[in-house]
Formats: sequence, C-alpha cells, structure tokens
Amino acid sequence: MITIKKQKITIFASGEGTNANVLFKYFSNHPKIIINLLICNNSGANVIRKAEAAGIPFEIINKKDIEQDKLTETLARYNTDWIVLAGFMLKIPLNVINRFRKKIINIHPSLLPAYGGKGMYGNHVHKAVLENLEIETGISIHLVDEEYDTGRILFQKKIKIEKDETVDSLSSKVKSAEHLYYPEIVENHILKNS
Repeated sequence: MITIKKQKITIFASGEGTNANVLFKYFSNHPKIIINLLICNNSGANVIRKAEAAGIPFEIINKKDIEQDKLTETLARYNTDWIVLAGFMLKIPLNVINRFRKKIINIHPSLLPAYGGKGMYGNHVHKAVLENLEIETGISIHLVDEEYDTGRILFQKKIKIEKDETVDSLSSKVKSAEHLYYPEIVENHILKNS
C-alpha cells in the first residue's frame, strides 16, 4: 500500500482565532493536508481553546523566543511544510521567511496594496477605508516576504461598501469573505506547489 505524505501546515495566530478555526475544520479530514501545529504568541488567546477542541497541538512562542530561534527549532521539530497566518500579530523573522520562501500564506482585510503595511490590521484597516470614503474594499490572500503585505497576491475578492457602513458591519462582511475563501485558496496553492 502506498502512503501519501501529507503536507503539514502550521497555523500562526494571536487572538480570537476565527480564521484559524475555519482552517482547523476545513482540513480536519483532508487526504493530503494536515494542520500539525498552532503557534501563538498570546497564552490567553481564544485560538488556543479552539486548537485544543480540534485536537491540534499548540506552542506559545513570544517575541523573545522568535528572536532567539525557538520558532525555527519548533517548526523543524514538527516537520512543518507550510505556514498559514491567521491574525498573527508579530512580524515573521527573516530566517523563517528564507526557510519557508513561497510557503508562508497570509490573509489581509483590504485590496492590497491599498491599506497594507505596519499597523494596518483588523479594524484599523476598516476605519481607514471608511474615513477615505472608499466605495469598495475586500480581502487579499498573499505570500509573505520581508515586508508587511507586499508578497505576491494569490487571490483578491472585492466587497462593496454601503453608504451606511460602519466599522463593525464592514468587519463582519470582510470576515465572512475571509472564512469563505481562505481555506480553499490555501488548499489550492499547497496542492499546486507541493
């Protein structure tokens, strides 16, 4: 009997874990891809409970650990093939980017390159979009490189902004699109490139 080596994804998340949880469920019985680990920099984050409920091991890696190579050692120990970011609030260090070149995927709540860069995440993005009276926003799924939000874009989806839109209503629409598209785009990219 031939066994196929599953591609191992490590999820990086820092907070609530809504995108991470969607990924946990999507890949729970996948024939070719498995989530092997959650990396979190916040020991009180709800994403940890979601990983535990899904039977996924987790490691707490703080900023100091990242700077001292604990992160690369952990990824090697778990035989990670791919990294998928799901609301991770620390910058990925260069040694990890180089080790996983073209194998780190992120999602961003705007149509990059607009509203990308350091400090542009979550409601900060939605607030800026509304303050600038944009008529549309969206999501971008992209590869990670050395700079914030500048890697090759794999997928974008536009979202219309209504006249009475609020930060909360826009956040809800964007999150719905993220949950709908992120798992499938991650899956397609991994299967095409492994």
